[in-house]
Amino acid sequence: MRKFVAGLLTSAAILVAGPVVAADLYVPPPAPPPVDNGLGGSFYLRASLGGNALWTQNHVFADAAGSDSPTTAGYGYSYGVGVGYEAGNGLRADVTLDEVDNTGLSDGIDSLHLRATLALANAYYDFGLGSVGDGGFGAYVGAGLGGGYYQVTTSGTDPQPDGSGWTPAAAAMAGVTYDMGNAVADLGYRLIYMPQLSNNVEFPRSSYYLNQNFVNEIRATLRYRLN
Repeated sequence: MRKFVAGLLTSAAILVAGPVVAADLYVPPPAPPPVDNGLGGSFYLRASLGGNALWTQNHVFADAAGSDSPTTAGYGYSYGVGVGYEAGNGLRADVTLDEVDNTGLSDGIDSLHLRATLALANAYYDFGLGSVGDGGFGAYVGAGLGGGYYQVTTSGTDPQPDGSGWTPAAAAMAGVTYDMGNAVADLGYRLIYMPQLSNNVEFPRSSYYLNQNFVNEIRATLRYRLN
């Protein structure tokens, strides 16, 4: 009888102690890493490709001391690269280097071909169209300042000498984006303003000036986050 009671008590002790020992041996799995919702700062690279239209307000003839307004806008393309930083709170900044090519601006006599390399420092504000940090669709506005080197050539019935020069430039941007995490796709509009373009030749009878020049662009851009 004593052996039976002892065996019963031993079994009961094992049944009670077993879960306790198992609980002591249980090691919980490691906590998952924090979710990155895109709210931290990040450097990025960017590349753009687009089409453009050029218009100028005033075409000045140095030899005749006269001026006129072009009758036909010029059309062309642009492409560029850049590097930037987004702060994670909607603010973003980058520097860009773009090549702008445009042909067809005309006064009815001659047609202009413009090729310009523009360097701009830009600042933006990004608006999330969903919950902040959830990616998806968004929008932005921005502005830039800088300058560039350009070359101009003319063709037609009375072509002028080729020329080149430097010009300050300013830009205003707006567009929509789609955030995919590591990359952001961007479709946007950019207005570039250059106050004056000229062939800058030494002989006044062969020089001309284009004042108040506006390049309107529709661009597709891809930004890739580095961290």
